[in-house]
Amino acid sequence: MAAKSYFSATRIAMIALFSALAGVLYILNFSIPFAFPGFLEFRFSDVPVLIGTFALGPVAGCIIVVFMVLLKLVIVSTSTYFVGDLADILVGFALVIPAGLIYNKNRTFKGALFAMGAGTLVSTALAVLLNRILLVPAYVELMFGGSWEPILGMMTPLFPNCTQENFYTLYLWVSVLPFNLLRCIVASLLTLLVYKHISRAINRLNERLVPKYELTEADVKKRRIVTVLAFIAVALVLVGLALLHYFLTD
Repeated sequence: MAAKSYFSATRIAMIALFSALAGVLYILNFSIPFAFPGFLEFRFSDVPVLIGTFALGPVAGCIIVVFMVLLKLVIVSTSTYFVGDLADILVGFALVIPAGLIYNKNRTFKGALFAMGAGTLVSTALAVLLNRILLVPAYVELMFGGSWEPILGMMTPLFPNCTQENFYTLYLWVSVLPFNLLRCIVASLLTLLVYKHISRAINRLNERLVPKYELTEADVKKRRIVTVLAFIAVALVLVGLALLHYFLTD
C-alpha cells in the first residue's frame, strides 16, 4: 500500500535552515529600556519560526523552536539557570501550535492573519502565566537568594514606586503583557510583509515535500523512526554541549 513520508529530505533540510536562522536572530537580542525593564529582551527570531511553521507545519515549528534555543545555549550559554530558556521554548510552542494548526486548515492570507492572531494571544497569555508561577519565583530564589531587592531595583527606573506588594501588578500587566503582544505583533507584521513574496515559494515547497515515488507503510514507518531518532540524537548532543559550555564558563 502506498504512503507518504512526513520527514522528507526537503523538509528536514528546511527545518535545519529555519532553525539556524532563528537561532542566530535569537542570540541577537536587545532591550527597550525606555519602555520595558532591561531584562526583557526583544528579538526577531519569531519571524523565521512563523515562516517555518507555515511552510512545514506545527510539528516542524516546534522542532525549530527547540533547536533555536539549544543553538543559543551552545553558543552563548544561559544567564537564567535554564529557566528562561525553558520558558522561551514553551512560549514558542504556544505561538506555533495554534498558528500552524489554523494555517494548515486555511492556507490563505486571511488564514495566516487569523493564525498569527490566535498564536499571539495564546503565546502572550502563557508568557504572563509562566512569569507569575515560574520565572519570577525561580529568579528570586536561584539568582538572588530569595531577596527581592535586585529585581525591584531593575524595575524602579521605569516604576519608581515599585514594591514587592505591587510588583506583579506592574510587571505582569504593564510590562510582560504589552511586551509579548509587541513581540508577536512585530513578528506577525514582518511575516505578513513578506507573505506575498514567499507564498508562491511556500506552495512550491509544499509540492516538493510530496515524494515523487510511492512508499510502502513499512518504508514510511522505518523512515519516521530513523528521523525521530536522528532528531533526538542531535538534540541530546546540543544539550550536552550546552551543559558543557555552562559548567565550563560558570
